[in-house]
Order: sequence, then C-alpha cells, then structure tokens
Amino acid sequence: MSVFFRTDASLVMGSGHVMRCLTLANALREHGLQSTFVCREHVGNLCDLIEEHGFSVVRLPLKKTSECQESALAHASWLGASQMEDAEQTRAAILRADARPAWLIVDHYALDQNWETTLRPIVDRLMVIDDLADRSHDCAILLDQNFFIDSENRYIHKIPVDCITLLGPAYALLQPLYAKLHSNARLKAGPIRRIFVFFGGADNENFTGRTISAFQRLGRPDIQLDVVMTGKSPYHEVVQKQIYGHPNICLHGFLPSLGPLMNKADLAVGAGGATTWERLCLGLPSVVISLAENQEKVSMDLAAEGLIKYLGDKKKVGVDEIYQTLATLIDTPSTLDWSAKCFEACDGKGALRVAHQLLSLTAIRSGDLGVNEKTTKVLA
Repeated sequence: MSVFFRTDASLVMGSGHVMRCLTLANALREHGLQSTFVCREHVGNLCDLIEEHGFSVVRLPLKKTSECQESALAHASWLGASQMEDAEQTRAAILRADARPAWLIVDHYALDQNWETTLRPIVDRLMVIDDLADRSHDCAILLDQNFFIDSENRYIHKIPVDCITLLGPAYALLQPLYAKLHSNARLKAGPIRRIFVFFGGADNENFTGRTISAFQRLGRPDIQLDVVMTGKSPYHEVVQKQIYGHPNICLHGFLPSLGPLMNKADLAVGAGGATTWERLCLGLPSVVISLAENQEKVSMDLAAEGLIKYLGDKKKVGVDEIYQTLATLIDTPSTLDWSAKCFEACDGKGALRVAHQLLSLTAIRSGDLGVNEKTTKVLA
C-alpha cells in the first residue's frame, strides 16, 4: 500500500512541515506503507533531504508570485501556484503511481477544502495536518498537535461531522529518538549551566544573534551556550564573527536531530514552532519568542499553563528583554517543577499514535487486521 504527502519547505515557511511528515512517513514505512512526497521547488526546499531518507519526490515547478491566482487564504503566497493548478499537478502525480494510494496526507497552510475535494476521489482517504484552524477541510482525519486551551472548539464547522480529530501534543510528530530520550531524560533541577538556542533553520530575524548578545552581557563564562544555525541562514557569518573569542559559545550547523544536544541543556531559548514539542518531551524549560502569527496563540496558552516562559512576538522582543529574562532564570534556585510539568505534556510517541490511527482505518478497508495489531503492540 502507498501513501502520498503534499507538503513544502522554504526559507519563508521553514522546515517544520516537511520534517514532521518525514517522521510520519518513517513510522508508516515500519509497517509496510511506502510514501511518495509531492513538493514544490521553493528556495530552501528539502527535496534532497527527503530523498536521502529513501522516499521518492515529485518536484513541482515554482511560479512567479505575479503568475499565481489570488486566494483569500492568509498563506496563499506560500504555495507558488494557484490551488487548482497545484491540485491538478498533484492529481497527475498520483495517477502516475502504480496503485491507488491508501492515504493522501496534506500539510500546507495554503491548501483548503477546495484542493482537498478535488483530490479525494483518487485516494482511499485524506488526512490534513494543520495548526491554524483558519480554513475549512474535507478530510477523514485532522491532526493538530498543538496545545490549545480551547482545542475541542477550534475546528467546529470547519471539518466533516465524521472527521476523526487527533488533537494535542500526545500526537506530536517527533522523531523516534525523542521517545527514547524521554524514557531516560533527567529532569532539569538547576542550577542552569547549559543553554540551548535554536530559532529554526533560517532565522531571518536573527534572534539567534540577539540571544547571543543578551547572553554575552551576562558575563557568565561558567555557562555553556549551544547555538544551532544552519549555513542557509542569512546571518550565519554574522553569528560566526559574534561568537569569536567566546570559548563557552559553540555554534552547531545542521544536525540530524536536535534531541541529543537539547537533552544536555538546562534551559532553551527559541521560537514557538515545532521544536516546542521536542523541548517539552525532554522536560526542557524554555524561553519562547513567536516568529510567526500562528505561533502566538499556542505560545500564550502554553505560558498560561506554566509550560513555557513567553516573551511575546518578534516585534516586541529585543536584546534587553532576553537579557533580563535570562538573568532572572539563572538566579532561580530550581526549575524542577517547571521541568516536570513539561515532561508530562509530551512523551514523544505521537507518530506511533497517528500511524496507529491511519493503519487502523486502512486495515478496516483491506480486512488485514494484522497491521493494526502489530502497531498496537508497539504503542503498548
């Protein structure tokens, strides 16, 4: 049986959509489902990385923004084509496959029910991964791995009445490594002696540099700062010069997983994106700045539950705010209670739970309950 993914990465939208789809594709591959990715060739795409993971990629050409039809969707400019053109291109890619796909999984803010309804007739079932709840969907399963106080109400009247909803960090699509690290993770009791900094692969606002400046102002050579920033960031060379002569600041490039480095830290500073769930899984207290509008509500709700320290959106946070927060937290006697709360919020088994749901419905359709039983044992 086969699965198709429609997702993208770029310097604008980041890598999170593709990375979580890769995690799910790997989980499904463990149970015999082969995945194909359909991705547009945006600047900063991850098509090569997907192929390195052993999956086929159908590459869609990028059009100029002026050639794309207007759409009412807030993130329409992220698509690189009109919805209907994208639907036809994706449809053609699926029809070229040897067999009818068991699932089409869509993870893209620029696609909605209009696109989905066009594709549903040529696949067994369709699943949507969303974070925004800002548009309607035509799908059998909807996954939103984010923590929201009002999560049960966000998709009312936006999905079919029989749609299965998978909501919250229990379904966070994390690499299998995180579940393993979670089972052996130490709670962060303090004092803070190691800080992890990551603002995504591109960090177009250079909050990495601002955090380094704030840290340097502390004058604490006894604290290690681990910074992750890939060479694709426009500020990579600037940050390299910034840390020169500071042996307690280490700049790391691309890493297959952030987990091992993150697991060594006592505190993290970063954006409110997909890395949020990785930090929670490892019980890592975090200072968070939202770099995109869709990160604001979830960050506020997480802060209200005492799971993160939220400084606000990028327009309101500068070096001074980061410095003052770090200075306060470093003087905090213990972060044990905070760390324990984070640890309980996410166990890293989300990909297994989502795969279990997909395989269960696939087994019902095919009559092959053996796949479902196998997955249930893994979860147990």
